[in-house]
Amino acid sequence: MTPDRLKAVLTDDIRDLARRFADAGHELFLVGGSVRDVLLNRPVSDLDFTTDARPDEIERIGATWASSLFLAGRDFGTIGLIRGGEVHEVTTYRSEMYRDDSRKPSVTFGSSLEEDLSRRDFTVNAMAITVPIVADEAPVMHDPFDGLADLSAGVLRTPLKPSVLFSDDPLRMLRLFRFMSTLGFVPDPEALAAVRSMSERLSIISAERIRTEFDKLMVGPHVVPALEALVETGLADEFIPEIPALAVEQDPIHRHKDVLAHTIAVVAKADGDRDEPRLEVRLAALFHDIGKPATREYGKGGVSFHHHEVVGARMTRKRMKELRYANDMIQNVGNLVFLHMRPHTYKMGWTDAAVRRYVRDAGPLLDQLNELVRSDVTTRNERRARTISNRIDELEERIAVLREKEELDSLRPPIDGNQVMEHLGLAPSRQVGEIMNMLLEKRIEDGPYTEAEAFALLDTWQTKTT
Repeated sequence: MTPDRLKAVLTDDIRDLARRFADAGHELFLVGGSVRDVLLNRPVSDLDFTTDARPDEIERIGATWASSLFLAGRDFGTIGLIRGGEVHEVTTYRSEMYRDDSRKPSVTFGSSLEEDLSRRDFTVNAMAITVPIVADEAPVMHDPFDGLADLSAGVLRTPLKPSVLFSDDPLRMLRLFRFMSTLGFVPDPEALAAVRSMSERLSIISAERIRTEFDKLMVGPHVVPALEALVETGLADEFIPEIPALAVEQDPIHRHKDVLAHTIAVVAKADGDRDEPRLEVRLAALFHDIGKPATREYGKGGVSFHHHEVVGARMTRKRMKELRYANDMIQNVGNLVFLHMRPHTYKMGWTDAAVRRYVRDAGPLLDQLNELVRSDVTTRNERRARTISNRIDELEERIAVLREKEELDSLRPPIDGNQVMEHLGLAPSRQVGEIMNMLLEKRIEDGPYTEAEAFALLDTWQTKTT
């Protein structure tokens, strides 16, 4: 009898696919993360399968079942079968490994299910289920490496020696910490030891693959232990060396905070109330203080990090560019880092103009910026934490009040560049841009004003410049 959690996955459509493989003389197994997530009652949509059929045979059989095929992974033995808006991947038994300094894995097709499972990253991902062909047929579990026991214990252990599997595909070292973050599992000590001794091998993996795994780690619900282990094993040094550098030694006289511990605490708080944290906010939290080691100074008042947000924003953009993030993501995270200290000056009192300028500079990132600033408060002093939180509340209230009075989210002068050129008889030029900036500054400083007032400003400007 099929358990309820498997019935939702092993549908009539999936059994029909298995029947087509069986009719062609081939096996079909649900495998890997799909099995793990079913057993953990986690959401499962796109499914992963493995088979003894070679890619050309998978393509032939799949074409009779799928509405369309996705063939980008064909050289690696994977054919994507698209049906009902979902992409199910069917992969030939294989062993995937990197050789020497190659950034591209070489693939050798295998001949048995157990061999295929033995080359997978962790035992909890090295289980398979025979896909039943008929409705009353019970699925059969294949668990040659005790993945069920590790799943129950919440342990991340490799099917073979971790040194072998991490050497075959060094990205598995980063996946170890990704699963720590997403599943809350604990790494096997032997796996951690292998990462410590082999971390430099991550350098042969492409930046794009590293970024993909790291993004999943960053939005996981157990990100704190994952980041701590990532740094402790030395793997973080291979692709985000600015983060381990935050573990600055405490000065025996000034005794300032360990910036790394603070940073990880900020990441944990950032978007902590959301079911799915926003990647931009989490990345900004991770990078927000990376300019501190470069700007650290000691004085009579203690340690200081003047303009660390400026230096940090530049470092953030550089690191994210090297990790091949999209340009808009680089700009957004860099801007959040650059602006994260701005709200702290609110304690000195802000005019309406200052509030408008803050909204203008934050732009569409306003909500994310305020979330980052709130998360940046990790002090154990409850009175100080409450004071800063109240300050942000007050700032948001000021913004809400101004929004009711004026069009705050699209700050612009009452006339555009074409009207400026027509009124002054100017051609497109840098001068027109300077005039528009002057009109915008008046909008920010004084609030909304009329077209008549804008044209009067142009007349005054023209009089002064002629």
